[in-house]
Amino acid sequence: MSSCSIWSEESATDSNSTYLPLDDSEYPYAGLPRLVIETDNFRQINNKDTKVPAHFQFYGKSKPSGPIQDLTIRGRGNSSFVMTKYGYKINLAEKDSMLGMPKDREWDLVSNFRDKSMLLNYITYQLAGILGDEYHPQCKFLELFLNRQYQGIYLLVEHVKVSKNRVNIAKNDSSFLFEKTTETSTNGVLFTSSLNYIFKFDQPKEPNTQSQELLENHINEFERFLQSKNIYSLDSIAQWIDIEDFIRYYWIQEFTKNIDGPRRSIFLIWEKKDGINTPIKMGPVWDFDLGYGNSSDKKAVPDQWLIRNYGWNRFLFKNKEYKKRVRDYWKKNRTIFVATLDSIDSMSKKLAKASSNEFKRWPVLENDSGFPFFRKFSNYQEAVDAIKSWIEQRIQWIDENL
Repeated sequence: MSSCSIWSEESATDSNSTYLPLDDSEYPYAGLPRLVIETDNFRQINNKDTKVPAHFQFYGKSKPSGPIQDLTIRGRGNSSFVMTKYGYKINLAEKDSMLGMPKDREWDLVSNFRDKSMLLNYITYQLAGILGDEYHPQCKFLELFLNRQYQGIYLLVEHVKVSKNRVNIAKNDSSFLFEKTTETSTNGVLFTSSLNYIFKFDQPKEPNTQSQELLENHINEFERFLQSKNIYSLDSIAQWIDIEDFIRYYWIQEFTKNIDGPRRSIFLIWEKKDGINTPIKMGPVWDFDLGYGNSSDKKAVPDQWLIRNYGWNRFLFKNKEYKKRVRDYWKKNRTIFVATLDSIDSMSKKLAKASSNEFKRWPVLENDSGFPFFRKFSNYQEAVDAIKSWIEQRIQWIDENL
């Protein structure tokens, strides 16, 4: 088998079958790994709850690069799932290393549909890693074939969860991975804080009453502190939060001017160890397809501050010493933020050939008719250049207004 350009008549479940068929005659190999998935009986994926049994296999240029394996697949995302090209959550039957990333069972296939550069999540996760974030999601680009249909370029991302190779905290009733979300979140255990922010439990997913009250009470006590005169003492702030961690997370959100930054997909970590409260940490970073000016929101322009005016930041920035730490962080790490331009150049070249497949399958480059699109481009490079131009303007504005 030198090439699988014609669909095989073999069943994917045939014990003699060594490959899932791949017809790449219309969408040829473009330098990215290909992920081939077939659901049992070609069953459709039409919601975010039903796990559909399936098989998968990776392909290189002309042949499989690994064996057929089992998984389940379902839809994923809030607004992203209502788009034509939507995302998927996959669960492998057994832990495995996907494209060289650490072994696990849970992975996300992110469509990046509203981001015509397809780069915004990727470059931000790389930025977080270079800035020294304790954990940032690893990710790889690939092209997806699902049920013998080409689906386009996807970002295979580590699903954010508690595990040794991801968010490495204890799995008990006093260690928490949780996220700031919105009222549109329909699953999971939610609570509303004293400042009327909505949070969702990710670990533990189904906390008992005592565990739930432990986190709720701690967040409410922290919010009372934020509204007290003690906020003017940096030492007092350090008893509640990991200041360096908060400032790094702040700058990633502020630099990208992520429109989702004040409202959702904001992960946090807090643990109570041996009866002692540890500082609250921010992250891991997640979901930046509305960053870098990629939004019709009037706040998406490259000037003005955004993140410091919302949430807990609007209280923390009342502390002059905290604000000085924020300014110093930018000065110290400015070259790292500037280097995102190099990351864009490097990765966009790797995606250029595959982008022809993507925009043949989804001809949206010139679509600016409304959700989820608001800008049109004549080609892929124009979409990339628009992001670079926005970043250059953003850096200049921050430098002039720091």
